[in-house]
Amino acid sequence: MAKVLVSDSVDQAGIDILSQVAQVDINTKLSPEELIQAIPDYDALMIRSGTQVTSDVIEAGNQLKIIGRAGVGVDNIDVEAATRRGIMVVNSPEGNTIAAAEHTLAMMLSLSRHIPEANQSVKEKKWERKQFIGSEVYQKTLGIVGLGKIGSHVATVARSMGMKLLAYDPFISAERAEQLGCRLVDLDIIFTEADYITLHIPRTPETENLINAETLAKMKPTTRIINCSRGGVIDEEAIAEAVEKGTIAGAALDVFSEEPLGESRLREVGSNIVLTPHLGASTEEAQTNVAVDVAEQIRDVLLGLPARSAVNIPGLNPEVVEKLRPFLQLAETLGNLVGQLAGGRIDQLNVRLQGELTDSQSQPIVIAALKGLLSPALQERVNYVNASIEAKERGIRVIETKDASVHDYSGSLRLEATGALGEHSVSGALLSDQEMRITNVDGFPINVPPNNYMLFTLHRDMPGVIGKIGSLLGGFNVNIASMQVGRKIVRGDAVMVLSIDDPLPEGVLEEITKVTGIRDAYIIKL
Repeated sequence: MAKVLVSDSVDQAGIDILSQVAQVDINTKLSPEELIQAIPDYDALMIRSGTQVTSDVIEAGNQLKIIGRAGVGVDNIDVEAATRRGIMVVNSPEGNTIAAAEHTLAMMLSLSRHIPEANQSVKEKKWERKQFIGSEVYQKTLGIVGLGKIGSHVATVARSMGMKLLAYDPFISAERAEQLGCRLVDLDIIFTEADYITLHIPRTPETENLINAETLAKMKPTTRIINCSRGGVIDEEAIAEAVEKGTIAGAALDVFSEEPLGESRLREVGSNIVLTPHLGASTEEAQTNVAVDVAEQIRDVLLGLPARSAVNIPGLNPEVVEKLRPFLQLAETLGNLVGQLAGGRIDQLNVRLQGELTDSQSQPIVIAALKGLLSPALQERVNYVNASIEAKERGIRVIETKDASVHDYSGSLRLEATGALGEHSVSGALLSDQEMRITNVDGFPINVPPNNYMLFTLHRDMPGVIGKIGSLLGGFNVNIASMQVGRKIVRGDAVMVLSIDDPLPEGVLEEITKVTGIRDAYIIKL
């Protein structure tokens, strides 16, 4: 039975799901060294924000297939190292969307109305109404940096509160921003015009210390900043100084460059700053949602099924996976087939999407084809996570083309592999019932479903060849499930495809090549 290590506290609902398919060990007190020592025994690791999954941990995880982060951010996982090892990294991109958005809005309103200070004042038996005169958010301009799921929900609610919305997100179209009531602008416009700025971005080399002394100096003295995204995107020393000096009106921070927050100038700012201990996802509903979401994905991967939200499989989001699932299987099957036909070292793979398939997202299909191509050589070491890396490291050049003019099927795929032993090509398509068909091999038209064991021959189209092959296989007790011949001209060359029930016994292929008229023969195992 598979083993899963849960190294941070997660909701019991997630544990219950994992327990259906695996032995689940919960240990939330492991030091980095202890985690490295323990991880070799596990097939999966489930974490939250506390566990640091370093390259050393990943290197030690000899059996690891998947790392699941019960939350959105994966800053605490070395995703690149996991990808190189073929370890899938999944998260829950939507599980805490509402919780994080609501906390952002709560922080904004708390900051505007001085709620933390007023609360403390009343508890100290004071009644200082004039000291806590606040600001309304109505008709104020909110600058949203990052218009993903959380930022979009903040925009929806803020718009209903009567706020004017500016947004910066280089990956969002103007049409999508307009649907949310936002005007897409450059960052400088947000810095100079917004009354409130909320950040919803990951911490990357490009976003680190995005809010700093220089950008703070561009802001209005009435600007307030809210960050419930990731620590490190704000220079904490600079923002503390800006609040103290009145460069900006205030800041509300839920995340910090180092957590828990240690000695920090932020703690010394007397007023107009609200600090919370990373509570963005801390609702009962969110904790259940993310635990269930990630546990289901870990369960599915351990059962050999795809994950919904793998962060290190380009283009494979849930919607794409569901839509392209049959074509991904087709691409992998054809890649496996052409790889075995080509044999030896592969230098180049041409992936040609044809017909209606040209309208589909191509990157996942290319990845699936590469996985199939490399599977005969690498077996279980290659998967959707590391297929592109493995191909690149082997010097395989990948060329992708689209040809909408092909109308034989509603959508078809053609792979051409060039290597040390020559060039081979295969084509395939899906029928209306989603059943796969191999439709062409090396230019010869055929129409056969893939089978676990197949025999391909290139031979002269002449009487007696097919009969001799059938008799030869019968003599070795090999049962033929189906047979088809493809040819271009009568009595020219032809391709024969035999689906057989069992692997060919040793020595049979050599006997087949001795038959008069046989030019070449290949055993294929799919």
